[in-house]
Amino acid sequence: MAKARVLLPAFNPTLEEEQRLWVQGYQYLAGLDEAGRGALAGPVSAAAVILPAESSISRRLDGVRDSKLMTAGQRQQWAAVIKDNALAWGVACASNREIDDLGIVPATRLAMLRALERLSLPPQYLLIDYVRQAVSSLPQKAIIKGDRLCLSIASASVLAKTHRDEIMIAQDRLYPVYNFARHKGYGTLEHRRILASVGGCEIHRRSFHMKNQIPD
Repeated sequence: MAKARVLLPAFNPTLEEEQRLWVQGYQYLAGLDEAGRGALAGPVSAAAVILPAESSISRRLDGVRDSKLMTAGQRQQWAAVIKDNALAWGVACASNREIDDLGIVPATRLAMLRALERLSLPPQYLLIDYVRQAVSSLPQKAIIKGDRLCLSIASASVLAKTHRDEIMIAQDRLYPVYNFARHKGYGTLEHRRILASVGGCEIHRRSFHMKNQIPD
């Protein structure tokens, strides 16, 4: 007898959170997400995206997902569409040195604050992929797996990821021995083997030294 096929959830983000807030009078909702929090090298990046308060945006951004569920080519394609359709968007980073000085959670919050400052419209409410600290004094909601559930957050995840990938590809040209263009600074087996052989460089996070065994 043939086995029943198990259908995995598609994780298509919706406008449920946005619509709930739109009817309360919040028109400028900023979705926030980060990329690179768990990497061994490079910055943590963040993006903020304000989508228009209209249900048709879900059709125009129908291919947008949590950036981790998309290919590099899909992310590049949809990043351009997001920028064209958003009312406002901003991307920013906290450097590896700021991560070392502040810790990864405060540095992630700093990157998010910087992304918010780059918005051309003042947000009234924040929808955030879950972080442990309040990002600002604005009304906000941190949503577990928000990048899989909420379209504003998913859009921010795509912009944060593509922005950081561009930075790491540029760093690859400065530090070709590490192959940053391939692994983007994450702790892949290839990256760890290179670190064990030649040690770290200027963009490696020294605060991750003991945990991740990055040589000095």
